[in-house]
Amino acid sequence: MNSLLRTPLYDLHRELGARMVPFAGYEMPVQYLPGILAEHLGTREAAGLFDVSHMGQAWVSGPKAAAMLESLTTADIAGLGEGRQRYTLFTNEQGGIDDDLMIANAGDLYVVVVNAACKTADFARLQGAAGAGARVGILDDHALLALQGPKAESALEPLVPGVGRLVFMGAARFVWNGAGLFVTRSGYTGEDGFEISVPAGHAMRFARALLDRPGVKPVGLGARDSLRLEAGLCLYGQDIDASTSPVEAGLEWAVARRRRGTGGFPGFARFARELAEGPRRRRVGIRPDGRAPARAHAEIKDAGGSSVGEITSGGFGPSVDGPVAMGYVAAGAATPGAALQLVVRDKALPARIVSLPFVPHRYRKR
Repeated sequence: MNSLLRTPLYDLHRELGARMVPFAGYEMPVQYLPGILAEHLGTREAAGLFDVSHMGQAWVSGPKAAAMLESLTTADIAGLGEGRQRYTLFTNEQGGIDDDLMIANAGDLYVVVVNAACKTADFARLQGAAGAGARVGILDDHALLALQGPKAESALEPLVPGVGRLVFMGAARFVWNGAGLFVTRSGYTGEDGFEISVPAGHAMRFARALLDRPGVKPVGLGARDSLRLEAGLCLYGQDIDASTSPVEAGLEWAVARRRRGTGGFPGFARFARELAEGPRRRRVGIRPDGRAPARAHAEIKDAGGSSVGEITSGGFGPSVDGPVAMGYVAAGAATPGAALQLVVRDKALPARIVSLPFVPHRYRKR
C-alpha cells in the first residue's frame, strides 16, 4: 500500500482501529472495530462520520463560470441561487454519463465535488473548458467529511452555530476555531446530514470534535455502500458509467427542465430521443426472495427464463433485514412487482422488481 495516497485523517483511522483497503488510489477505511452492520445501523439511528477526502474538490469563478459549467453538465447553473447546491452529470457526446457531481453556488464562486476515480479527468475537463471569463482552482489542500444521520444536526450545531438553518441542498460558509468551512446539507445515505469541506491542517481536530459529540461514530466504506444502496443511489462505475444514459438510469430529473428543450450539453440528442421514445433498458430496484444476496454482474432472467439484464449493485440491507439489489433490465420487463430470476452460483433464485428507494429518504427539506 506504500504507493497509495493518504487523506488528512489517515492517522485517526489507524488510531480508531480501522481496517484499511485500497480505494480509488487511496488507503481508506472499509470498517472500524464495531463492524459494518453496527456502523450502518448507527448511521440510520444516530449519526455516522465518514472521511470522503478522496473525492475531488474544485472551484470555478468568473463572469462566464455558469455558462462554462452549463456547457459541460445537465444542470441549470444560471438559475442556481446563492447558497444552493445541485446534483448534476458530466455527459459525453454519445449521451453516456462520464461522472455525477455536485455544484454549489457560494456567491463569488461555484464549488464542485466529483468522484474520486474520475477526478483527474474531471479536473482536466473543467480546466480545458475554462478559457476567458472563467477560472478553475483545485482544492487539494482541503479534507471532506460527511456527517450523516438523524442526530447529525444536533451534533454539528454546537460546533458550527447556524448550520441548522440550512435545508436539504443548502450551502454556506462557516468558521470553526479560525478555520473556514464550506458546508452543504447533503450526503450519500438517504439520511439528513452534512458534507463539510475543511482545510487539511484542521481536519484531524475537527473530526475529533465531531466524534466527541453524543451519538457520532466513525463509519467506513463498507457501510457507506450499504447505506447508499438502500437509499437507491447510484455508484459511479457500477450503476452508471460512460455508456449509461440519464434516462436509462432514472436520472432524467438531473437534467434541468429548461435544458430539456434547449440542450447545450454533450449527448443531448440521445437524451431527447430516449425521453420521447423511451430507453432500451431501465435501472430498477430488486428484492431477492429469501436471504441470499445477488452481487454485481449476476444475470437477471424473467419469469420465463429469458435473459433480460444484469445486477449492478447488490448486497444485504441491514435496515430492511434482507437482500437488496439494483440492476438494468430490458424496458419491457421493468414493471414493478414483476417476477424475476437471479442467477447466483449457477442457481436461479426468485426475486421481484420493487420501487426505489428501499428505505425512505429522510432529507430536511424545510
